[in-house]
Amino acid sequence: MHSAELEQTGSAEAAGRAAVASARRVVVKVGSSSLTTPDGRIDSGRIRDLVEVLAARRTLGQEVILVSSGAVAAGMTPLGMARRPRDLASQQAAASVGQGLLLAAYTAELAERGLNAAQVLLTVEDMMRRVQHRNAQRTLRRLLDIGAVPVVNENDTVATHELRFGDNDRLAALVAHLMRADALILLSDVDALYDGNPSDPGSSVVSLVRGPGDLDGIDIGSSGRRGVGTGGMVTKVASARIATEAGVHTMLTSAANARAALAGERVGTLFAAGGGRRPSARQLWLAHATAGRGSLVLDPGAVEAVAREKASLLPAGVVRVTGEFSAGDPVDLCDEQGVVIARGLVNYDAAEVPDLMGRSTRWLARELGPSYERELVHRDDLVVL
Repeated sequence: MHSAELEQTGSAEAAGRAAVASARRVVVKVGSSSLTTPDGRIDSGRIRDLVEVLAARRTLGQEVILVSSGAVAAGMTPLGMARRPRDLASQQAAASVGQGLLLAAYTAELAERGLNAAQVLLTVEDMMRRVQHRNAQRTLRRLLDIGAVPVVNENDTVATHELRFGDNDRLAALVAHLMRADALILLSDVDALYDGNPSDPGSSVVSLVRGPGDLDGIDIGSSGRRGVGTGGMVTKVASARIATEAGVHTMLTSAANARAALAGERVGTLFAAGGGRRPSARQLWLAHATAGRGSLVLDPGAVEAVAREKASLLPAGVVRVTGEFSAGDPVDLCDEQGVVIARGLVNYDAAEVPDLMGRSTRWLARELGPSYERELVHRDDLVVL
């Protein structure tokens, strides 16, 4: 790299870290392995250390939202589980026991510093449905206004799919966008992103990531070491991408470096916020917080209209429908080879779509009534992936 490029990179990194230090509102996510002992118990010392850092930032006037994993891990030992359970029911049982222990620990430590902890449990469903989405935003804003520290976790006990470590990484990025945070700090048992295996002598820290190109040739498929979570670097990098797309500077480092990271010191890896147009809440929500309940297969003309011209999807461009969904659900829009090109909120139930396919909205209105003169997916409810 030439000296001019090095200088430009250094300047970008310094500016990003300074922005983290001066952030008005910050989301901090901490992983299971950073909060528990090797046998799965909550480590009160680690909780205390983290709370001290967060309380110090609160004293400086920074609003702090904590997204905390650890409920399943904390519930394992009290229930006599030697290792993380694989079946959903046992995971949910451990989470229901561990969540109370986790919140009690945070509440006690924050209270000693004159702060109130506020439990907020969210699911992917809460981020998918607009009413719940807005309610979560309103509640979190009010908690910050009254000086509380929201402690957010995935609502593991009512999850309808297998719990996966990494969901809270994604949840933290979405919360950062939801709350228009200025910075996101991802804390784990790894101090930074490396350009190779951290245990290899030749590996070095990647201190700045400005975009996907900076990750070329880097293997990010490593997993956590302790076994109390099941994810790894790949989920954190994906979460950093979500946050930076939303204009949020993201720091990845270890819990031991939390104070330094929040102060803007040169630790960990900085993922610089994108400089382009910040996506709307609905666009980011559709792209990253939803899963298609079914799919609509588009002909080439419709693919062109949706992907290139950013047009609404009309019934005339659909050649096949799969899955079961209701009006208002998110669905994937695919080309005829099955490649997902977009996702959007559909205006009809799956059972209605076959009778509409290939028809113009004018014909549908004339034959079926004026209520059918509408798009399958409106462009305001659609995001190109």
